[in-house]
Amino acid sequence: MRVLLVEDDPMIGEAVQAALKDAAYAADWVTDGGTALAALDAQPYDLMLLDLTLPGLDGQEVLARLRRRGLDLPVIILTARDGLDDRLHGLDGGADDYMVKPFILAELLARMRAVARRRGGRAAPLLGNGALTLDPATREATGPEGVPVLLSNREFALLQALLRRPGAILSRAELEDRIYGWGEEVESNAVDFLIHSLRRKLGRDAILNVRGAGWRVARHD
Repeated sequence: MRVLLVEDDPMIGEAVQAALKDAAYAADWVTDGGTALAALDAQPYDLMLLDLTLPGLDGQEVLARLRRRGLDLPVIILTARDGLDDRLHGLDGGADDYMVKPFILAELLARMRAVARRRGGRAAPLLGNGALTLDPATREATGPEGVPVLLSNREFALLQALLRRPGAILSRAELEDRIYGWGEEVESNAVDFLIHSLRRKLGRDAILNVRGAGWRVARHD
């Protein structure tokens, strides 16, 4: 998953971005509302973490503008504003969740997984296609033989991208987009290496190659 973090406090921004990368998210960090909107124009995201007190456009206005554009991007507000009116305004304004600073990073990651489940129409915490299952909380995958294996961060990010859309073909560029954040060097053979590694752990048919188009996981009814 690719996440846009909008936070003007350097200490909080660095800590959250580091935690996101450790949890296998591709995380881009901006420090003001105008840049956040520009990033949304330039790059598709799976989720946004949004501070309310920002230079220029505040977070509430950023949220209002993206909802007016019709963007259905999941948004979690991260703010020091703890009043009931602030919470109601944020949630009624289109946020999916609201967390007050200071917060525990483990709870933030759990709430992100919960928001992703709700937006994906899933109640269960696991992703799957009938043959493979993936636990976002533990980063363990289970193949047809039923033996769970622990994935590296990038293996997890790639398999998660495929399992979020079983049957859909994702190109090399789309997969790289879910693995790397801004400023991270994209290795030319990274996708091939990760797919080879995942097949070794989960079976050669876990990920299917579509010649000239990309890769997919099968969709089982």
